[in-house]
Amino acid sequence: MLKKVWLVAFIVLFIDQLSKFYIKTNFELHESVEVFKGFQLAFVENPGMAYGIEFGGLFGKHLLTIFRIGLIGFIIWFVMKWSRKKASNFFLLPVALILAGAIGNVIDSLFYGIIFDKGTVYNDQLMSWVGYNGLAKANFDGYSSFMLGCVVDMLYFPLFEFDWPTWVPIVGGTHYKFFQPVFNIADSAIFIGIACLLIFRKKAFVTKTGEHIHF
Repeated sequence: MLKKVWLVAFIVLFIDQLSKFYIKTNFELHESVEVFKGFQLAFVENPGMAYGIEFGGLFGKHLLTIFRIGLIGFIIWFVMKWSRKKASNFFLLPVALILAGAIGNVIDSLFYGIIFDKGTVYNDQLMSWVGYNGLAKANFDGYSSFMLGCVVDMLYFPLFEFDWPTWVPIVGGTHYKFFQPVFNIADSAIFIGIACLLIFRKKAFVTKTGEHIHF
C-alpha cells in the first residue's frame, strides 16, 4: 500500500517542481499568458501561505516553514501507521496528494533562495516583500538564504469580472474579479486531497478490517 502513496506523491511533486522551474526561468515576475478564456499562466511569488496569503514578515515565514516541516513529518508517520492497518485507497491516495503538496511548497521555501539568482526578498526598511526585474536563473548564485525562498505560483483562473453597483454597501463602485488568487500544483494537490477526504469520509476513515482511523 505504501508504494502507491510514494508513487502518487512523487509524480505530483515532480510535476509541481517542473512547472515551477519552468515558470521561474521563463517568465518575468507578474508576467502572464492567456492559455484560454478564463485560464492564465501568471507568475507571482508568494512568501507566505497558499493562495498568496502572507503574514508576519520574516518571523512569520520562518514559523510557517517550521510548521510545514512538522506537518510533513506527522503526515508521513500517520500514513505509515495506518497503511500497516490496511487503510483504504480512499484514505491513502488523498493523503498522498496532501503530502506531495506540502513537500512541494516546503522545497520552494527551503531551497529556492539558494538555487535561483533572483527572487522576492523582504525589505526591513519598507517592512514588506519586494520583487525583481528580469528572468531568474537556476545557477545557485542565490537571492536569499536557507528557508527564505518564495513559493512560485502560476495558475490563475479569472473566470469573470464586473463592477459592483455604487449603491452596494462597502464594495460599491469597486471592480471584482473571480477567481483572484494565483496558486500552483502543490496547492491544488492539497485542496483536492482534503476535498476527497471530506467527500469520501465514510470510506476513507475506515480500514479494510473495519477499524476507524483516528489520530
